[in-house]
Amino acid sequence: MRLTTKGRFAVTAMMDLALRGDDGPVALAGVSERQKISLSYLEQLFGKLRRFKLVDSVRGPGGGYCIARPLAMVTVADIIRAVDEPLDATQCGGRENCQDEHRCMTHDLWSTLNAKMYDYLSSVSLADLVARQREKEAQNGAATVLEDRRAGPHPRPRNTRDKVAAVV
Repeated sequence: MRLTTKGRFAVTAMMDLALRGDDGPVALAGVSERQKISLSYLEQLFGKLRRFKLVDSVRGPGGGYCIARPLAMVTVADIIRAVDEPLDATQCGGRENCQDEHRCMTHDLWSTLNAKMYDYLSSVSLADLVARQREKEAQNGAATVLEDRRAGPHPRPRNTRDKVAAVV
């Protein structure tokens, strides 16, 4: 299986966009900074994503990119296909000339794996990924609150009421 950084970065960047897109267009510079992906590399990827109509660009101040379809209508397979990422476990690229121009004994195994990978990645939408990420963040937030409670009572700063009364 050849899933390279191109496909991984594209999915990661699209997820970042999906998580922040409710507030309007997202600047690639922000995605680059948050995800530690080169801005010029992101620009190349987003050019391809735009050509596949997965994202729209907004120019000018406050511009950036937004997801062009409902999140449930964008699959991981769509993203990987848009950036030209091959999902092929065969040695021959499906041409059946794996071994001295003949089909190898394990060609069907790798072809079936290709189909299973494609089926799985087609079944996972950006909406699914965003929901999972938000659930993790909520669990981490709950764990942080729980840890704070275990640390014991937090004393209130002294004379807070007096300072508020003096201001009023």
